[in-house]
Amino acid sequence: MSRKVYIFDTTLRDGEQSPGVNLNIQEKLEIAQQLARLGVDIIEAGFPIASPGDFEAVRAIARNVKGPVIAALARISPGDIDRAWEAVKDAEQPRIHTFIATSEIHMRYKLRMTREQVLEAAVNGVKHAKKYTSDVEFSPEDGFRSDLDFLCQVVEAAIEAGATTINIPDTVGYATPDEFGKFIAEIRARVPNIDKAVLSVHCHNDLGLAVANSLAALVNGAQQVECAVNGIGERAGNTALEEVVMALYTRKAYYGFETNIKTEEIYRTSKLVSSLTGMPIQPNKAIVGRNAFAHESGIHQDGVLKERTTYEIMNPAMIGLVQNNIVLGKHSGRHAFKKRLEELGFRLTEAELDKAFIRFKNLADRKKEITDKDLEAIVEDEIRIIPEKFQLEHLHISAGTRVVPTATIGIRVEDQLREEAACGDGPVDAVFKAIDKIAGLQVCLKHYSLNAVTGGKDAMGEVTVKLQHEDKVYTGRGISTDIIEASAKAYINALNKIVFDRKDITVTNAGTVNS
Repeated sequence: MSRKVYIFDTTLRDGEQSPGVNLNIQEKLEIAQQLARLGVDIIEAGFPIASPGDFEAVRAIARNVKGPVIAALARISPGDIDRAWEAVKDAEQPRIHTFIATSEIHMRYKLRMTREQVLEAAVNGVKHAKKYTSDVEFSPEDGFRSDLDFLCQVVEAAIEAGATTINIPDTVGYATPDEFGKFIAEIRARVPNIDKAVLSVHCHNDLGLAVANSLAALVNGAQQVECAVNGIGERAGNTALEEVVMALYTRKAYYGFETNIKTEEIYRTSKLVSSLTGMPIQPNKAIVGRNAFAHESGIHQDGVLKERTTYEIMNPAMIGLVQNNIVLGKHSGRHAFKKRLEELGFRLTEAELDKAFIRFKNLADRKKEITDKDLEAIVEDEIRIIPEKFQLEHLHISAGTRVVPTATIGIRVEDQLREEAACGDGPVDAVFKAIDKIAGLQVCLKHYSLNAVTGGKDAMGEVTVKLQHEDKVYTGRGISTDIIEASAKAYINALNKIVFDRKDITVTNAGTVNS
């Protein structure tokens, strides 16, 4: 009989702590809704005490996302816990996740607390959280590097105080699979009341072992895995949700575990997170990378054509990569377009569908055939919720080997068209400088990347930029068959996010920005 594994997703909390990632409330809500469709058991929506924006995002998710448990992270202090409860109290199933470090190095240098003080704080914190909700999770931070006897003492006391989930983190990704499996087995053996709580693990990927460590923990008695989509997170990231889930699915006969994950939603979820965070997926990434189901070797191609299982242990359809039997082009109608989007997992409102269909028709005039990758890019680019204070109207480029690159650009600002021109080191640099003249925001370009969405000369280019404004970094994304246009769209998208996030910024009809 298969045993249930709870999937605890921390994409919106630990995942958002990836350097350069800054999601707004609408983007977090969109990801949370997709995680609910994916079937995760728990969504860790954020760290409410961290900032007013994080608090509002957690509260919005708690109020609007149905199905999964909605958790908020809190340090062990009463103020953190109170704030966490305020954020999640309207959820169908709220959880407070509280933590304190238990390793000698953290207690001595970070907390400056004795073992007795940490034990007392852990108990008091769990009891305080228990006043608000019956669902309380406790994590001994840096658990793997903690003294096992002391760790077990803290875990036992936390359960006695009311914790219903105990999470053991490998906070710095130091463990190896054999060690971590034995460590979890020891905790199960030494803590007398461990059966009163769900035993969870949270592994980091500093040595590339987060997934292997999580699987080893499950074999040795863990029941919940904390993970993130695409493995994003602090430093080298977290356990990759898609890898753990598909390992359990593909090797079910070996592991004997099952999850509630709807595997056909994995690819869609991965693409959404990559798009909104601005973190590209490496081509050779397991499960969701571009090359995960690609075969270049002639021997491999021959084998797959004769029998797929010769070189594929998973069917691409399992994760939502379906084969398309409908060829879309400029003569295709709205019904065929809508049907294909539904097959790809997109659920659009009529207004969103209208916008995407117009964009599709415009692209079809440039391309003979539209691929699924094109459709995904169109939808992801068109249905973003950010209000557009700046809208690209037109641009003109003059560039060449003996010509100083010059860009003339027209941007609609609050329904008024403004035009500017600028020179630059290249056409993209010139475009960005012309946009800066119109927007008037002080920004610094921290990252620029260009990827082809599909193959061929008429491929759509996907540009991702990251702009720093004061102490925050904002990700912008744009697509077009013209890479200069895609670059302009990405830059403007990031500027719109800055204006949306900064409530003290006003965009006037004249195009000036006042703080």
